[in-house]
Amino acid sequence: MSYLSGMLESMNDTPARLLRLLSLLQTPRDWPGSELADRLGVTDRTVRRDIDRLRELGYPVEATMGAAGGYRLVAGSALPPLLIEDDEAVAIAVGLRAAAGYAVAGIEEASVRALTKLEQVLPAKLRRRVRVLGTALAPRTETGPLVDPEVLTALAGAVTNRERVRFAYRDGAGAGTRRHVEPVGLTPSRHRWYLVGYDLDRADWRVYRVDRIERPQPTAARITPRELPAPDPAAYVAGRRTDWGTPTFRLSVTIHAPARRIAGRLGDEPGDIVAVDENTCRLDSLRDDSPEWLAHRLIALGADFEVHQPPELIQQLRAVSARIERGIAGRKAQRRK
Repeated sequence: MSYLSGMLESMNDTPARLLRLLSLLQTPRDWPGSELADRLGVTDRTVRRDIDRLRELGYPVEATMGAAGGYRLVAGSALPPLLIEDDEAVAIAVGLRAAAGYAVAGIEEASVRALTKLEQVLPAKLRRRVRVLGTALAPRTETGPLVDPEVLTALAGAVTNRERVRFAYRDGAGAGTRRHVEPVGLTPSRHRWYLVGYDLDRADWRVYRVDRIERPQPTAARITPRELPAPDPAAYVAGRRTDWGTPTFRLSVTIHAPARRIAGRLGDEPGDIVAVDENTCRLDSLRDDSPEWLAHRLIALGADFEVHQPPELIQQLRAVSARIERGIAGRKAQRRK
C-alpha cells in the first residue's frame, strides 16, 4: 500500500480523492478532465466539482480550453505539501545517494541536505526504508576534477533547448581555445563529466571534458539535426576514450575475490569485470586513471591480486610497498630503543 493511500485509510472518500487529485496535479502538465476521472475512478462531473473545491481551499488550479487543454496548478504560486508514492520516495532517495558521488562542486552537500529534508516529511515506515537504502548503497570513492555546477547547468540548458553554445576550452596541455559547438548530450564516465557535440569550426564531432570548459554562452541559434556516429552520447564517449589527448592504458588485474564484491569499486563499468570462478575475477579495461589512484584502490579492496599490466601501476605498487616497509622498519627500530 502506498504512503498516500495508507495515510488516507481513515478518511472518507471525498478528502482522500482531493488529496489524490492534488498529487496528480503536482505533475507539471495539463491533465484532461477525462484522464483525471479515469485515474480517480469518478465521473467528469465529479472531477469538475473537486476542482471547484480545491479552488475554494485556495489552490490555484487553472483550466485551459481546446483539444490539448486540461487542468494544472499555476506555476509560481503557493502549492500544497508534496505528496509522493512509496516508489517515488525510494527513487528520489536512490537518485540523491547517487548524485552525491558525481564530480560536481557542492553536489554531495546539496544531495545530503535534500535527502535530509525528504526524510523529515516521510512517515516512519517509509523513512526507515529510505535509511536502509542509504546504509546499503556504498558511496562512490573515486576522485577527480570537480565541475562547476553553473557550467554544467548552462550546458544542460543548451542541450535541452537544442541551441549552439560558445565556450573557452583548455586541452590536456593547458592551451586555451574558443569553441563553437552544437551540443547533443552530457554524460558521466568513471569520475569525469563529458560534453558530446559537433564542433562547427572543425566540422567534426568532439568530446569535451566539462571541467575544462569555461564561460559557456548559449547563442540562441538553433541546432541543425545531425546523426551522431554512435547509439547515444554515452556510447560515443566510451568509444572515443583514446581520441581526446588523455593518456590511456590497458589495465589487466586478477583479483582473488568474487566479482560481485569487486564490481563498482575500481571505477569499472559493466562488462569490465569477468568472473573466473566463484572466488576469483579478472578486470580488463582501457583506462585513463592515474596509477597512484588505482594502486590505492586495489590495496583498499582487502583482497589478494596480481597486476598483469600496465607497468606504471606495478611500479607505483612497488613504491607504496617500499614506503610501507620503511614505516614498519622505523617502528621496529623505535621499539628496540
